[in-house]
Amino acid sequence: MTEDASEDRPVSIDGEWNEIYVDGEWRPVPDRDRIDVENPATRELITQIPAGTTDDVDDAYEAAVAAQTEWAQATPARRAKVVRRVAELLDEYADEIREILAVEAGSAPPKLDIEHGGAVTFVHDTASFPFRVSGRHNQSKIPGKENIVQREPAGVVGIISPWNVPLKLAIRAVAPAIALGNSVVLKPPTETPISGGLVIARLFEMAGLPDGVLNVVTGPGSTTGDRVASHPDSDVIAFTGSTGAGRLVGKNAIDHFALPALELGGNNPHVVLEDADLDDAVAAGTFGSFWHQGQVCISINRHLVHESICDEYAERLAARAAELPIGDPREEETVVGPIINESQRDEIVGYIEQTVEEGATLETGGDYDGLFVEPTVLTGVTNDMAAACNEHFGPVAPIVPFSTDEEAIELANDTEYGLAGSVHSADRGRARDVADRIEVGMMHVNDQPVNAEPHVPFGGKKASGVGRYNGDWIIDEFTEVKWTSIQRESREYPF
Repeated sequence: MTEDASEDRPVSIDGEWNEIYVDGEWRPVPDRDRIDVENPATRELITQIPAGTTDDVDDAYEAAVAAQTEWAQATPARRAKVVRRVAELLDEYADEIREILAVEAGSAPPKLDIEHGGAVTFVHDTASFPFRVSGRHNQSKIPGKENIVQREPAGVVGIISPWNVPLKLAIRAVAPAIALGNSVVLKPPTETPISGGLVIARLFEMAGLPDGVLNVVTGPGSTTGDRVASHPDSDVIAFTGSTGAGRLVGKNAIDHFALPALELGGNNPHVVLEDADLDDAVAAGTFGSFWHQGQVCISINRHLVHESICDEYAERLAARAAELPIGDPREEETVVGPIINESQRDEIVGYIEQTVEEGATLETGGDYDGLFVEPTVLTGVTNDMAAACNEHFGPVAPIVPFSTDEEAIELANDTEYGLAGSVHSADRGRARDVADRIEVGMMHVNDQPVNAEPHVPFGGKKASGVGRYNGDWIIDEFTEVKWTSIQRESREYPF
């Protein structure tokens, strides 16, 4: 497919986004039910996507299987060229893509800067993957034998992407899979199917990706998602989402021996020791709790603050939270946009109300208007209160006091999750000692947990998932090791 072939399908929020993409074709599938996609800030209808069926998913896998072998045989230079062109197109269509994210996903400017910019950086890094895949040459205990260890594409990668950071969290799996010689079946989220899937298909189409290498089927998780995860032609299932859904996806994948790559929920602690620089700790706490309305798996879920500075920290954090501009993400001054939908909003507000009923104090926020939830700070919180023990996934900052480093570590680890965390202290050695004992996959000293870079591993421990994204770690996930031995001289056998 060439860029000319998709010139009549612009990358725009006003484009045609009511089709699925299978085997290089945009299919309207008129006999399918439709799912409304709405702007969460205004509740205006954006488009209606097809409610894909298991037959649609089967068609996508058939196309992916047929295309994968030839794509795996393409030269590294050819695969790198396609992926590099996608990175260039992300830049060329930056304004259009940012508008899609603002309108469809409720992404305010600070979130747009990080998500779009991060996606460009990740895809540029991924373009190097075809040349970074390497094997080994090992000696043998048997005379005259040579051992060669190679890495080959896994095959077909099924991807189920989330609604919260839709472009970046989908393309961080799609681009590496394709760069490494795999084909892909992508099931985007129903809330953000354009930025989380359809626009990615369009960019790869424009970049000249062969038909069938990338296929996108929209629809509900209970049909299209389950079929993607359980399809016998899947070799890897990459899923980002809640721990509850991830357990089901992982079981479905294992049933047909696909490798599950699962990045799941978190209950991330932000630990502030008594010698911390409060200006830095509060600034980090504000960003880590309220970036994209807290709708991020790595956002701060609990502020664990030493009792000697807890009141001052809470006062400063509440003041910062109260002044954050709330509004339509298309306005430049907006920092806090809408929650994605009513059910998510109701869950967040429910956690706030329950926590207050359990004895916490509401320092600021707690109210909502439509899907706009005020940035909320709660004090007097214990680790077992609703907003602290659950992944609230909203603009909520519960503050839990502690008296010793040991207690802070115990509180931080008192959760089934182990995704990310942060520790603040003027003594970096002390902070590192605390950080090393907190059971997470990603830890940040004198920062906050909303961090991702293309060349370092991203993933968690415990109920926060299996496997790692980015760099050499995602290369491991999306390739398989093959051992080939060559007997170069006659071998003697025992019989």
